[in-house]
Amino acid sequence: MSLKTRITEDMKNAMRAKDKPLLGTIRLLTAEIKQVEVDTRSELNDADIIKIIGKMIKQRKDAAEQYDQANRPELAAIERSESEVLKQYLPQQLSTDEIQSLVEKTITQFDAKGMQDMGRVMGQLQSQIAGRADMGEVSAIVKSRLS
Repeated sequence: MSLKTRITEDMKNAMRAKDKPLLGTIRLLTAEIKQVEVDTRSELNDADIIKIIGKMIKQRKDAAEQYDQANRPELAAIERSESEVLKQYLPQQLSTDEIQSLVEKTITQFDAKGMQDMGRVMGQLQSQIAGRADMGEVSAIVKSRLS
């Protein structure tokens, strides 16, 4: 079952269950997917949808932090709950140990010596990790390893 089909089925189930928060989040996701499809004039595959979900999760994380700073915990909680719904559609996330081993392997593969090699290392890791880890965390690990 493709990711797009799974999202559509989950939306139907949320409608039947009258789960408004879940339904609202899934509708936001489907709207974003349709918008990208219209903009690019092409059908999105699972990898493209995972990128969209990752972007939406990052937006919600940033919004929740801003709401926390503005002393609006009720709005931050909504953003975090939407983020949790979106995370259900991502592939199994890598642990920190798995990320570190991939970083080590890639650094060894490219014989990276310093920060000047970070772009090559991150480019390779991005294709391997896509959607399975927070790239900010991966970047921090690579920086600490290359410094």
